[in-house]
Amino acid sequence: MNISPPKAFIRDTLTQLYPQADHQAIAAKIEQLIQRWKPKTQTTIPLDQSRIWMIAYGDSICAQGENPLSILHQFAKLWLKGTISDIHLLPMFPWTSDDGFSVVDYRQVDPHLGQWSDIAALAGDFNLMFDFVINHISQQSRWFQGYLHGEPRYQNYFINADPDENYSRITRPRTSPLLTPFTLKTGETAHIWTTFSADQIDLNFREPEVLLESIDILLEYASRGAQAIRLDAVGFLWKEKNSRCIHLPQTHQVIKLWRAILEEIWPDCLLITETNVPHQENISYLGAGDEAHMVYQFPLPPLTLHACLRGNARWLRQWAQSLEQETFPANTTFFNFLASHDGIGLRPVENILSTEEKAFLVSEVERKQGRISWRTNPDGSQSPYEMNINFLSALSEPGEAPDTQVARFAAAHAILFMLQGVPAIYYHSLLGSENDIAGLNASGINRRINREKLDFATTHQALVTPESRQAKIYAALTTLLRIRQQHPAFSPAAAQQVLTLPDALFGVKRHHQTEEETVYGIVNVTGASQTLFLPVTGTDLLTGTPFNGVCELAGWQTIWIHVKAQPEA
Repeated sequence: MNISPPKAFIRDTLTQLYPQADHQAIAAKIEQLIQRWKPKTQTTIPLDQSRIWMIAYGDSICAQGENPLSILHQFAKLWLKGTISDIHLLPMFPWTSDDGFSVVDYRQVDPHLGQWSDIAALAGDFNLMFDFVINHISQQSRWFQGYLHGEPRYQNYFINADPDENYSRITRPRTSPLLTPFTLKTGETAHIWTTFSADQIDLNFREPEVLLESIDILLEYASRGAQAIRLDAVGFLWKEKNSRCIHLPQTHQVIKLWRAILEEIWPDCLLITETNVPHQENISYLGAGDEAHMVYQFPLPPLTLHACLRGNARWLRQWAQSLEQETFPANTTFFNFLASHDGIGLRPVENILSTEEKAFLVSEVERKQGRISWRTNPDGSQSPYEMNINFLSALSEPGEAPDTQVARFAAAHAILFMLQGVPAIYYHSLLGSENDIAGLNASGINRRINREKLDFATTHQALVTPESRQAKIYAALTTLLRIRQQHPAFSPAAAQQVLTLPDALFGVKRHHQTEEETVYGIVNVTGASQTLFLPVTGTDLLTGTPFNGVCELAGWQTIWIHVKAQPEA
């Protein structure tokens, strides 16, 4: 990978982004920021099979009257240490809506959660990922209130658009209006660009000062312990008239600029782009190895759910095999996950699952008390955008035996853990939670079905009770993870070959050339016994049982066959 020399790259990028601006003055300000945040020492953290992420809010684990970030830290030391290496902290800043994704102040920790010292303490035991919600900001923020009150500094921070123009080409992730009217201090009405909601005001990156603010915040996050930074909704960053206003070249240039600056002073800080869009658009953010280090593997959640509900891995296998036909830049990888604070996106499988198969998923989610979120298409029609449901609830049949629930859930996660990339597990999945119908109904917010805050004592008690569903799921998943961490064949750098097996089975071959290690991972995606024929000999890492070419896999069983390196003739 070749990252351009920062000074030359900064100058060239500024020339392209702001042809009319004083590039020298902007570059000088960027250099000041680099010097301000430059660390005295640099660390080296390898991206290998030991890196496992957990996704959580700062107050996902709570105790009455206690500091939530401190409680999360206590819980993490008790239950995550030795298995989870990295914690993705969802936005922990003051906010007004969208459960943290409408930020009031990027540089402060929400006082309801704790303070920066709590973040520093957590960073002492775990690598952290911060959220960078820089496409938009809360209407209650100092920046937007300054804009409304006519303060000169903020007059170009936002986009005041003509409501009479035609915006039909613009890609919309929501059904809410694109423009929201606000009354200025002068009494005039400004129609402000709001891609996601009236409380999430888009920032105007055509203004160099907004770029400078973003660089300052990014470097502060790295300095405060962020080993990875998630670029939320970054595809919408740059707006141009008469365009789709998504994935524009200028957006990619801004991300490359952030990357080059980080490479200069925080080379181990990883950038991950959150672009919940079809595959080719998503992987474009890897650039030529000079943009994001990782992109989310968005097709994986719906396809894994589909495989387990259908008892048929054909669609999952064909998609995974299609990835083998592509070449990805060196030192980039996928951020694999099954569940998160958001729902299960359907856009990433637009060209993978047929309309009928997507309708099947939607009907299954609705049958299991989930909710469907919709988006508006350019022609005015609406399409299902996201399935909102807890992943365990989505996989389970109401009233079925708990052991069947656990086995199916573990099978789905075995797929996640053995695929090329790095795995991330949502806290509700690791801890065996189900739909939060009460939270959904109380809020009227679809995504709240999978955002329940868990009581520390209650959760701890469930985990120390071996016969509980939570304890069984936690044990099943952490067992898989600990075995995974011991084997370089599961490193993001290890090669992957998707096996052509009967549709009831999903399998991959992982091979680490340097360590000369090979593992075959096979999962039964049905509840019935299946015969596996595979012309290899080795040992199942999960049971220690020898494998000699054929075996019976019980319903939902996983086998990870470790094949010793063959001596050269």
